[in-house]
Amino acid sequence: MRSKTNRLYFIDAIRAWAILMMLQGHFIDGLLDPVFKDQSSITYNIWLYFRGVTAPVFFTASGFIFTYLLIKGNTYGPENPRIKKGTKRGLELIFIGYLLRLNLLGLLIGEVYGAFYIVDVLHCIGFSLLGIIALYSLSKQKSTYLFPSILLAITVILFLFEPYYSKLSFSFLPNFLANYFTKINGSVFTIFPWFGYTTFGGLIALLFNKYKNHKYLYPVAIASCISTGLGLIFYSSPIFVKLSHITGVELFMQVFYNNYLFIRLGDVLVTFGVFMLLRRYLINKTFLNIGKSTLSIYIIHFVILYGSFTGLGLYSFLHHSLNPYAVALGAILFAITTTTLALRYEKNKAYIHNIVYIRYRWVKLKLNPWKTFTYNLLKVYLIKTKLFLLKLFRLVKN
Repeated sequence: MRSKTNRLYFIDAIRAWAILMMLQGHFIDGLLDPVFKDQSSITYNIWLYFRGVTAPVFFTASGFIFTYLLIKGNTYGPENPRIKKGTKRGLELIFIGYLLRLNLLGLLIGEVYGAFYIVDVLHCIGFSLLGIIALYSLSKQKSTYLFPSILLAITVILFLFEPYYSKLSFSFLPNFLANYFTKINGSVFTIFPWFGYTTFGGLIALLFNKYKNHKYLYPVAIASCISTGLGLIFYSSPIFVKLSHITGVELFMQVFYNNYLFIRLGDVLVTFGVFMLLRRYLINKTFLNIGKSTLSIYIIHFVILYGSFTGLGLYSFLHHSLNPYAVALGAILFAITTTTLALRYEKNKAYIHNIVYIRYRWVKLKLNPWKTFTYNLLKVYLIKTKLFLLKLFRLVKN
């Protein structure tokens, strides 16, 4: 469904689904007793599989919506206002990513814990947005096909060469930089290969923008996504085996042994296809608002579950201690609570920001007399100290 503003509501629906999947996934994975993580259980394996779909879908949807907005309109190059907004957004995500891992209690004793330097989803998406802006700025004016070609090439290269760079420690870099490329130090997400999902989302956005007024956009897009996605899920592994036998290139066989990136890309395409197919039924206002509030939801969930700033969260008290029934009920309540708080914040964001700003100005004005008094007192003290030293110097001299 497209409104008069050409907003693609199915993307908001995808983001809403992905963030809700993330909430329950983080809650269950962190609080479920390992005794119940039974690999032979069909229910657990289904849950585990769909949990694995969440991050690729979210990264792809983020790349899609950002690129779609970036190329919207007729302004290209440095004059495009979306470049400035996108750069600010990317840096903001990176800053919030570090802020959420900051422990204020540790700062009080002058210590920054190692967890602060761990790279997570916000850092990775932030750098991905900056990467897309850089590629757009370098290629947009040179060729109509250069930008999409680069996006596709990056996705394929990052996914194809994962067996090689995943073994690298990047020890030649400082740890806080190496964490963007390797999981050795505890990073959850890294630029390689997750940037590949973002660039793929950008590629889909370019195609949507090019054919946005085509009569059969959705029928063709739905059929293409679902058929290509199913092809990647069921046939990409056998294809890599055949390529290895035909070419003798060992890389293809290594990809086959751990072919999660291309299979997950297939999951992403099928998910996009299903949501486009059901787009007319996914217009619930609350559900779509959840898709527009993913950053607020992520921040609130991090504070409640992992105890950002204080280290006191549900994870600290209930880590790997709940049975399946308790964790299922808890996940539902956790998702409801987190999204409700986020939606209330988004609804009253302007009012809250005004209150904070007014409070800040009031405190600043209130402190001004004290600042002036302190400055004058210090000034008098320095003058008297200077006069005392001069008298002392004269006495010693005489």
